[in-house]
Amino acid sequence: MNIAVFGAYGHTGRFVVAELRERGLVPLPLGRDGAKLAAAFPDLAHRVAALDDLDLSGADAVINTAGPFASTAGPVIEAALRAGIPYVDVAAEIEANADTLARAKPAHHAVVPAMAFFGGLGDLLVTAAMGDWDTAGEAHIAYGLSGWHPTAGTLAAGAVSHERRGGRRVRYTGGRLDYYDADGDLPTLDWDFPGGRRTVLAGFSMADIVTVPSHLDIPEVRSYMTVEAARGLAGRATGERVPETFTVDAIVRRDGAERRATVHGRDIYAVSAPLAVEAVQRILDGRTRTTGVASAGKMFDAEDFLRALPLEYEGAAGPVGGPAAP
Repeated sequence: MNIAVFGAYGHTGRFVVAELRERGLVPLPLGRDGAKLAAAFPDLAHRVAALDDLDLSGADAVINTAGPFASTAGPVIEAALRAGIPYVDVAAEIEANADTLARAKPAHHAVVPAMAFFGGLGDLLVTAAMGDWDTAGEAHIAYGLSGWHPTAGTLAAGAVSHERRGGRRVRYTGGRLDYYDADGDLPTLDWDFPGGRRTVLAGFSMADIVTVPSHLDIPEVRSYMTVEAARGLAGRATGERVPETFTVDAIVRRDGAERRATVHGRDIYAVSAPLAVEAVQRILDGRTRTTGVASAGKMFDAEDFLRALPLEYEGAAGPVGGPAAP
């Protein structure tokens, strides 16, 4: 199988190309800078590609790793649909993912946004935690990062989202996205992760507030970030990047009962590669639950998908104790 990777020479794109090769798939690196493509992948056939003239001929699927996705997702999706191939991206931008999920759904070709650490992983965890529940009152996804050394792409995408929001904050409450003005810092609370209690920022909204409610009947979806990671993002850390360790803890509540699903791992950027490539393999193998535009939790068997990832996964066997309700 030949898998096109748009933005292949970027930080996450290089991880995706390496993951494809490890799995015996053939990467087709695409990008707007021919010199960078040749330098990054001297032993691979590559193709210079502009968004307004994107040639995906010869590819069986495309993975878009080039942000900001507010600019790239639409044109790459259109190119994928013209070529008749599936599309997967690693977008973490809330608004870009909302745009993709709101698209008219093509009949035969899968389009899966946010197939990455932020958005896809949390969606899979919440879906797995739901189990046989068809609805829940609330979902909480807490990111227990040891730190955060953002890439240039992360900072650029964040700037685009901030501009689109007009400086407002966003949350998912009452069954809809709510943009609101707020002064001061986000509130903190203590979260009892499986490995111990840590302080997190409440209301630190990530792409999960779009992916989860796109297919699950949960009117309140909230995400949280450890204060150490939030400081790293706000400080725009420089120097050599040190991969962080992480725990992502998802809890759903209904009628006084709780269910939980958790993963532990290392390097939030590197883990996006197996997420995206596993998604492509399952789509091409026919291991999907729907067609058209869908987030990870709707497209795939969440529990089975999580167990296939190179992460330590703790599934939801039933009601569990969790943190006090924020």
